[in-house]
Amino acid sequence: MMRDKLNQFFHLSERGTNIRTEILAGTTTFLTCVYIVAVNPGILSAAGMDTKAVFWATAVASAIACIWIGIWANLPFALAPAMGLNAYFTYYVCNTLGLPWQNALACVAISGITFMLLSIFKVQQKIVDAMPDCIKHSVGSGIGFFIAFTGLMQAGIVTSSPDTLLTLGDLANPGALLALFGIFLTAILVIKKVRGAILIGILAVTALGILVKDPVTGIAYTVIPDHIISFDNPVTAMAPTFGKLTLKGLFSGTPEMVLGVIFAIVSFLFVDLFDSIGVLLGVSSKAGLMDEKGNIPCAGKALFVSAGGAAVGALLGTNTVTIYGAESATGINEGGRTGLTACVTGVLFLFTLFLSPLFLMIPSIATAPALVMVGIFMIEPLRKLPLDDVSIALPVFLTVALMPFTYNIAYGILFGLIGYTIGQVAVGKAKEMTKTVWVLTVIFIVYLILEIIL
Repeated sequence: MMRDKLNQFFHLSERGTNIRTEILAGTTTFLTCVYIVAVNPGILSAAGMDTKAVFWATAVASAIACIWIGIWANLPFALAPAMGLNAYFTYYVCNTLGLPWQNALACVAISGITFMLLSIFKVQQKIVDAMPDCIKHSVGSGIGFFIAFTGLMQAGIVTSSPDTLLTLGDLANPGALLALFGIFLTAILVIKKVRGAILIGILAVTALGILVKDPVTGIAYTVIPDHIISFDNPVTAMAPTFGKLTLKGLFSGTPEMVLGVIFAIVSFLFVDLFDSIGVLLGVSSKAGLMDEKGNIPCAGKALFVSAGGAAVGALLGTNTVTIYGAESATGINEGGRTGLTACVTGVLFLFTLFLSPLFLMIPSIATAPALVMVGIFMIEPLRKLPLDDVSIALPVFLTVALMPFTYNIAYGILFGLIGYTIGQVAVGKAKEMTKTVWVLTVIFIVYLILEIIL
């Protein structure tokens, strides 16, 4: 029987679960992370990418990665294009650094392949182990502020000012008011632990957007599509982005641009690396998947899937695919303990392809609350740090503050690590620092010197 085969393959009984529980857990996980299918196309389209193609790439890449980790590693984790890195991809790598999106996808692919090689030789664990805890916890929080800032700007709640650089946006604008409503509605739902809170917030603002017009264009914020169900030809739908990544011209710009490209690749790699391992350590503990020695079964396979997901996503036409922590935790809280949970999530991602018109009609003001809410989720690790110690507070502040202030995740990591080294030297703990930290600090300082000179 199919029930017995699933039980045997996923070791359901051994982990104290059953098919019904795993399906419920997978569905719950899907409902909490499906917002990425709505948010990602809007963000990457600002880099000049085709919205529908990105939608397809997002859904297909997520499905492949979820099913892959479920079958191969038997772990209940969801994977999808990373929030934060999609904004970094668009607004820094493409719009600031000036790379065509085809080259930016190549950067993502290179970082993914490098991560895969590190996973094969188990180097990634040594790198992460060598990094100070304050940097590990700060990177995710800094990205959270980066994401939230992007959402507030996108909604018009925060806007640029010639006098103060930034200021409060025009709250008389109905779009800003709708986004603000969405933020508070989503927060209330999250506080009340409503499943799919982020998705509900997105859908609520989208529905209200049908009734409200943009004062500039005179068009409703939400334009109702001609049809809801779609049976697009996969080849045609994905053609604008599938296989379009290219190395041509990637390292042919000015020395400053070449350095920027290298650092962008390193940033994609480091964020994916730290995020994936952080999720494995945190979520696996909650799921009771650690053994007596604190080891996680199939952790190496999980990291390889995360790395491979990034490479596959770049080939399909989306940004770095990584393990989703908070979203995976929701399914685990519902009892998900095996890869069957992840497989259910992956299959549901595929079903979104038949509803592409519904997802593609979602306006940017509706996705802004999701960005802000995810940013709020990501600042939680800061509470674990001894911020009364200035030698720790310095690198934490530099990491967290410089990501949104410079609109660059890489600069946050760079200055954070330099700040950590300075702090440790100041308190006389230089000898306790690892060789890896010293090497990275020197590399980052050289990078800054070259950027100043060039």
